[in-house]
Amino acid sequence: MDAKAAEQGTLQALLRRRDGPLSETSYRIGKEVFRVGRDPGNDLVIEGSEATIVSSRHLEIRRDENTFRLVDLGSTNGTYLEGQRVSDAVLQDRARITMGPGGPEFQFELESAAETGLNQTLRLPVTPARLPAQPVGQVSIVLPGPSMGKQDELLKEAVTRARQARHAGVGGQTSIIMRDMLDKALHLSSRKFKIVIGSLVVALLSVSAYAGWTIRNLKEQKSQIDVEISQVEAELQSAAGDSKRVDELLERLNTYQQQALTMQKTLLYRLGVRSEEHDFIESEIKALLREFGAEEYSISTEFTDQVRRFIRQYQGRDRSHMERALGRSRKELEAVRRQLQADNLPPDLAYMVLVESAFIGGSTSSAGAAGLWQFTPTTARAYGLKVGDGLDERLSTRKATAAAGRYIRELILDFGSGSSVMLALAAYNSGPGKVKRAIRTVADPIKQRDFWYLYRAKALPEETREYIPKTIGVIIIGRNPARFGFT
Repeated sequence: MDAKAAEQGTLQALLRRRDGPLSETSYRIGKEVFRVGRDPGNDLVIEGSEATIVSSRHLEIRRDENTFRLVDLGSTNGTYLEGQRVSDAVLQDRARITMGPGGPEFQFELESAAETGLNQTLRLPVTPARLPAQPVGQVSIVLPGPSMGKQDELLKEAVTRARQARHAGVGGQTSIIMRDMLDKALHLSSRKFKIVIGSLVVALLSVSAYAGWTIRNLKEQKSQIDVEISQVEAELQSAAGDSKRVDELLERLNTYQQQALTMQKTLLYRLGVRSEEHDFIESEIKALLREFGAEEYSISTEFTDQVRRFIRQYQGRDRSHMERALGRSRKELEAVRRQLQADNLPPDLAYMVLVESAFIGGSTSSAGAAGLWQFTPTTARAYGLKVGDGLDERLSTRKATAAAGRYIRELILDFGSGSSVMLALAAYNSGPGKVKRAIRTVADPIKQRDFWYLYRAKALPEETREYIPKTIGVIIIGRNPARFGFT
């Protein structure tokens, strides 16, 4: 088919979903550059629970005449072609593309320019078998008429008319032609079939009405919960120092959070409510926290404001640090990411190095901490690094990162499940002993392991309460450099 299509003109291509609820849905690659990712600005947007493994701008498919290239956009979890991680590769017909290990999977397919231009698959089976259950995003039309020969004629007529319209440069005619064909088919069909179609239309309208009513109710519930959470957050700011009052407010907040998280799990919420949320930074924070296992419906207003503040700081005063990480220190950054990923840690924790040392390998603090990860001599030796007698392995990117991975893993295990990655970040900054002393001021042992309780109750040291949103801020810039003015 490739040679024939090439003779007719420029090849067309599509991505066909191979897994999940949208399996077999097809997406036309109708641009020179076709982007896929979590950000709503992409040509193909990945949403829902599977979006946690997908970066905001994950990959591009670039067309150069009759050649298509797959380009990874520095995604967190990588892009895989036929099971192999790639950064830039030529696509062949029926190639398998996976976004991250175990993530959304697509099949790249070439087609002639004359084939359908719809963004979603339009299947027209010509066998009058029973109607199978169809995945979301597909339309199957079975035309039981007076004879299969007549159906074939109708199908050929529709396809021919669609091709002629496209070759003549008239767009947007496919749906009109198909509707005309369906109208002809209905006139050739039996009265019984028309009754079935009418019943299906009534059922579809009923389902649509129910979905609309449910989404409207979900929006109202979301608005009410958001108002209550905002009020509690405001009261928490003025309740500092009154531990009993703080506990009461946090109990109320937890109740609202649980209601909201239950609501978030419904399909209609994801389709009709979440899709309307447009705050990019807040959505990026939530996506990152989901990857860290610290998901929250509502992020503390103070925390979000801190993240915004540090993003502005790295766009302004500390811009040179970010430019170094994304520029001449890029190889070191990628090496750190690979090492962390090999240790089964979130690779974006590599941006901790930017916060710790600004990727200045020989930097030394007043406390004697040195290297990219700013290890003190005592901590470095505890995790297998040699320091002394003219040798300092803290200055080795590979060895220091391997030690940092062991240290972070131990901190995560030490602080338990749930929001342990967040607490591990806190402990890396100020030391596990200092964090443990701080959290033990909270009597409830369960709440001692709840980062968000500790953050809102201001139980953590002030420096640590800044370190974590600072790290989150640089990760968000690193994931979306162009959006924040970095090329």
